[in-house]
Amino acid sequence: MTDRDAISRPPDESADAAGPVVRYERRGRIAVVTMNRPKYRNAQNSVMTYALDSAFERAVNDNDVRVIVLTGAGDHFSAGHDIGTPERDIHVQYDRKAVIWWDHTDKVGADARYARETEVYLGMCRRWREIPKPSIAMVHGACIAGGLMLAWVCDLIVASDDAFFADPVVRMGIPGVEYFAHPWMLGPRFAKEALFTGDRFSAQRAYELGMVNRVVPRAELAETTLALADRIATMPPFGLSLVKRAVNQCEDLMGMRSGMDSTFGLHHVAHAHNSETGTDALAGMNARSMKSAAEAAGAAPDRESPAQAPAAERA
Repeated sequence: MTDRDAISRPPDESADAAGPVVRYERRGRIAVVTMNRPKYRNAQNSVMTYALDSAFERAVNDNDVRVIVLTGAGDHFSAGHDIGTPERDIHVQYDRKAVIWWDHTDKVGADARYARETEVYLGMCRRWREIPKPSIAMVHGACIAGGLMLAWVCDLIVASDDAFFADPVVRMGIPGVEYFAHPWMLGPRFAKEALFTGDRFSAQRAYELGMVNRVVPRAELAETTLALADRIATMPPFGLSLVKRAVNQCEDLMGMRSGMDSTFGLHHVAHAHNSETGTDALAGMNARSMKSAAEAAGAAPDRESPAQAPAAERA
């Protein structure tokens, strides 16, 4: 890709007729940030990533906001990274904010992919994890692969009883998503099982593992989450920020940050291997083939396919 191929686009561009790709709403002392690509199960393209970053920054800079709630519009929290919608914008240039690294759009091969994923995946997630205000992921429906990354950077997770989770990217020959928090969020044994199989696990199972704080009926999800946020909002803001930093530092002393760094390298070894031995860095897989592979392996069907839009809507 050359400079002529790069396209600059502002981070607040609307994704479709549903409105802004990320919605921001103040509810008293709570900022509700909503991913808004329901047509594509809130698959995360770069415009959404930077719009999320802008929304979080807005909440941090608003002294009246005490707690941030992250959720998704439509039937699902997030089906993960965008690997095939018409608005996939891997070629688009954005003003980089997460890390000091060069732009990916005038690079090729591993250089381009490493630069982009350092910024929009690992870097952004680490940036959001360090937000000095408490954050709660309000999860319903699918929370798949990159969706896990967004839930995991939040301090608490409240899930509806119909929520389900998975990281199936091993089907691409890749050892998990870029923000590799699996051993700390799931424990080493179940992290291996979830990755080895790529199978989905329920909100109840996630609760038993300690990944989810509460599981409630879908109809009670918003009420329960906002009530919890309201309760947290009564605590001293600086005290909350220090508690959050203390726990995050303990996680990092338990190896999470260094573990992520080493695994991010393995992630890119897998991309490079795929490119050298196959058709592309994703081993020729897309949302449809990932779903088909899961079904062929005997994964239990859900009420609808979370990882892909209807056939007419796919790229």
